[in-house]
Amino acid sequence: MQSKIFSVNKTLNVGGKLIDLSEPRVMGILNVTPDSFYDGFKYGDETSILKQVEKMVSEGADFIDVGGYSTRPGAEDISQEEELSRVMPAIKLITKKFPDTIVSIDTFRARVAKQAVEAGASLINDISGGDLDKDMFDTVASLQIPYIIMHMKGTPQTMTQEATYENLIKEIIDSFHQKIFKLHGLGVKDTLVDPGFGFAKTAQQNFELLNQLDRFHILEKPLLVGLSRKSMIWRTLKTNPESALNGTTVLNTIALIKGASLLRVHDVRQAKEAIQLVNQIQPVIGWPPL
Repeated sequence: MQSKIFSVNKTLNVGGKLIDLSEPRVMGILNVTPDSFYDGFKYGDETSILKQVEKMVSEGADFIDVGGYSTRPGAEDISQEEELSRVMPAIKLITKKFPDTIVSIDTFRARVAKQAVEAGASLINDISGGDLDKDMFDTVASLQIPYIIMHMKGTPQTMTQEATYENLIKEIIDSFHQKIFKLHGLGVKDTLVDPGFGFAKTAQQNFELLNQLDRFHILEKPLLVGLSRKSMIWRTLKTNPESALNGTTVLNTIALIKGASLLRVHDVRQAKEAIQLVNQIQPVIGWPPL
């Protein structure tokens, strides 16, 4: 039966291979950083990287997102050389050992993105949506690969002071409209949008964003949602990131019902299960909901 929740015209051209997003997919997170909010220090050598990637792939990850720059609030700013020294070995290792796996580079720097793609990455995930590197859009256009535009204000170091909006949803959608128009003008064919949960947004704003997630379908682009173990979950529940898996699954389920196409997660199996179960109620719910 054709999905009634998820928009059907959602495909990505990844290295000549068409990826169908009419049913949601999962992006597994691989942070090769010492200071990420949840899994810092976990994946600093070849053995731990390969073990984690194997686990995520075996559980059904469609993408592996490699990041070498911690974007938690107040994270240390590192040089491009340091970022490259973290991500390049990991990307080369993954593409060699798991050649059929789609690797995404999580970076806001055009130089890092370019070298990562040359090493085997085939998707760019930019938390700044081009705002922190003026060369990013031109680089994406020259590489001709899919690009994830995330919404953020300021930098990882300043974003907690930037959570001020007159109309949260309208301002984010307007920002996406402008960037998509510019990217289309440069010849970028495949873009996804990520509303940026936790980036320059308070907990209350994050929940408002989730509640109105379906409004982003006006952009006619696949929606990536990154809620995994974020502070909006564990602070609301008065716990910690390690205990936030159940809360993550609850919010991912809501995001799926509202039409998310891609879940970016630390825990792949639980995300795949959420997708499988939500698919069972499609004929009941329908899309958009009444």
